[in-house]
Amino acid sequence: MPKKIKLPLTDDVIKDLKSGDDILLSGVLYVARDAAHKKMVEALEQGKPLPFDIKGQTIYYMGPAPAKPGQVIGSAGPTTSGRMDTYAPKLMAVGLKGMIGKGNRAQPVKDAMRQYKAVYFAAIGGAGALISKSIKKAEVVAYDELGAEALRRLEVEGFPATVINDIYGGDLYAEGKAKYQVKA
Repeated sequence: MPKKIKLPLTDDVIKDLKSGDDILLSGVLYVARDAAHKKMVEALEQGKPLPFDIKGQTIYYMGPAPAKPGQVIGSAGPTTSGRMDTYAPKLMAVGLKGMIGKGNRAQPVKDAMRQYKAVYFAAIGGAGALISKSIKKAEVVAYDELGAEALRRLEVEGFPATVINDIYGGDLYAEGKAKYQVKA
């Protein structure tokens, strides 16, 4: 049975999450990809505020497809998380608690998750149309000039994901590989 989690994330919620947990997220999360991450980190380096209060927030690495008439958003599948690895530790240092995407994270990102008490969730690649059904509202909040890579605020209900990296060093991808590795 998936764990139901209300966003934003808190340390109390995060401490109970373990790699392999299936979850359903409800509340507000933000969407940002590489170009938006670069702008956010540049703002931090210049001492400027971010376009939203990042404390406790979760960022979904997604490039949305245009909405068809009557839809809130088009297909909303995850993008490769590794492209955000350069920026993720800096955002965790100022309060980011959750990240959603697909693929492995670099060791410095995993180390930062343990240090700053943050988690990485995977959304199922190829399930963008299904995931979009959990998105109840979507709006651009910054960097409109980036088009599909603009920073968005989403309201979600029952957004499906799986904990990949937890604050204890758990890594579902590494655990899965080890479980099925052929021993010589």
